[in-house]
Amino acid sequence: MHLMTRDARGADVRAPFDGTRWRFKDDEVVLEKHGDDRLIRIESAGAAPVTYRLTRVIGGRTREDFAGVDDSGSREELVLPVSYVFATRSLRYKGYSVMVHERDNLRAGPVWNRACIFCHNTVPEMDRFLGAIAGPAAKPYQAEQVDRWLPDTRRARTGVANEPAFFRALHDEEVRLGGVLADGDGTARGEARRGIDVVRAGFDGSALIEVGIGCEGCHGGSREHALNPSVLPSLVPAAPWLDVAFPGGGPATPVNRVCARCHQVLFSRYPFTWEGGRRDQTAGGSHINSGEARDFLLGGCSKAMSCTACHDPHGSGDKGRLRALATRSGNLVCTACHVELRDAERVRAHAHHDPQGSGGACIACHMPKKNMGLDGELTRYHRIGSPTDAARVLGDRPLECALCHADRSAGALVVTMEQWWPVRYPRQRIEELYGSLDANVMRATLERGKPHEQAVAIATLGAAKARDAAPLIGRELLSDYPLIRDWAKRALVSILGRCDVDLSANDATIARQASACLGGPIPPPVASPTNEDPED
Repeated sequence: MHLMTRDARGADVRAPFDGTRWRFKDDEVVLEKHGDDRLIRIESAGAAPVTYRLTRVIGGRTREDFAGVDDSGSREELVLPVSYVFATRSLRYKGYSVMVHERDNLRAGPVWNRACIFCHNTVPEMDRFLGAIAGPAAKPYQAEQVDRWLPDTRRARTGVANEPAFFRALHDEEVRLGGVLADGDGTARGEARRGIDVVRAGFDGSALIEVGIGCEGCHGGSREHALNPSVLPSLVPAAPWLDVAFPGGGPATPVNRVCARCHQVLFSRYPFTWEGGRRDQTAGGSHINSGEARDFLLGGCSKAMSCTACHDPHGSGDKGRLRALATRSGNLVCTACHVELRDAERVRAHAHHDPQGSGGACIACHMPKKNMGLDGELTRYHRIGSPTDAARVLGDRPLECALCHADRSAGALVVTMEQWWPVRYPRQRIEELYGSLDANVMRATLERGKPHEQAVAIATLGAAKARDAAPLIGRELLSDYPLIRDWAKRALVSILGRCDVDLSANDATIARQASACLGGPIPPPVASPTNEDPED
């Protein structure tokens, strides 16, 4: 994680800064290197070229993003509109890893220190807590405490135990950030809201404790530990002025809260979440990477099991270790608490699957692969629950059992669940979701689902090489969401062997190339849901 952000000079970069050109609709971007400087030049149609000198390289596990300053002399570091994706060894519009709408041209994005800096670097703990102290009416800012995205019963209680000490600490931080101190109301909540304004305006690279995610990014302030190694850092936030109480206790809670500082994101203004929720109302789980820890806090195991039971925060992300968790041996993580399921026959009775097969792995059903991973593969949903939960069956498509049983109809799966477990589902609601009880779950999800639901169907049908689904998948090459277009193309390559569609071209070109790929015209695209929020 330490390489999450790197100074551009001297960084090991995989993107081709060798004069490579990449075209996006009518615009082009050029990647070059002059001496020690890496440059990105944007050549927009009808406008003078603008050259940016890279200052930051962001990421490095699945892709590289970039921030830089333009040649006007401005010191503002802007997020640049191009990513280098490792899986495809190709360039892509920055931002298209999340559910944003299609863009018309290349343009530099937000200011780096207002969009990326908190999660991708090591920052003072003080600044993270201002939102929790300021209360729900405060302005949101990146990487604040996760609680505003949780139900009330699962929120931590954060307060000020010593107001004078808090005011002194806040004043020192405001001065360090060069803030203009407005008059406050003398209350902790009011002063915290004032402090948020200073953080939003003044926090930049010079305010970081460390570039990238260092030890204190997770372990908190460690000055005492550095002075005396026998004093261990604590994962529980501590300060003379701070009072924090976690809900329900449990040994894993502090660890999971640390991870949720950054892995909490309900990206973009895409409104829909799992469990039939909405981002701006009662939000369910996230549908893409980077929301895993918040999703985990919503589930059934977050008090007893920590993220580190499966993930090594000090390692490089061993995929072999994670694959092993989806086997019978991986169940040992779960049976540390659920001791009755150490017995194979108890697993058979509980899961109704062969305990030695893939269906006998706990996470096959309780952490299904239905989220869009940054590497283009479906990844596991971290809100631990059951595929029989009413909120999932009646609020979402597809039925999670169809992730493995993609050939089944909605009615057949519902009948099986009702036979195996003490559950009952209203057939009218199932018909509303899938159009008919006889409808194939995945194909109906592709035709009728919300975009994030369609992505699951696209990936599943692509992996199954379902040739008859190719026209419906091909329609999503013109989805309103570039991320869905990308998943559709990947699925078509899996099904057809190749699909030469340039997703950076204009829609007319994409439609022509898609027809050639499919051997006939593609069905017209489905309009986006009418109750969707506008994009930023």
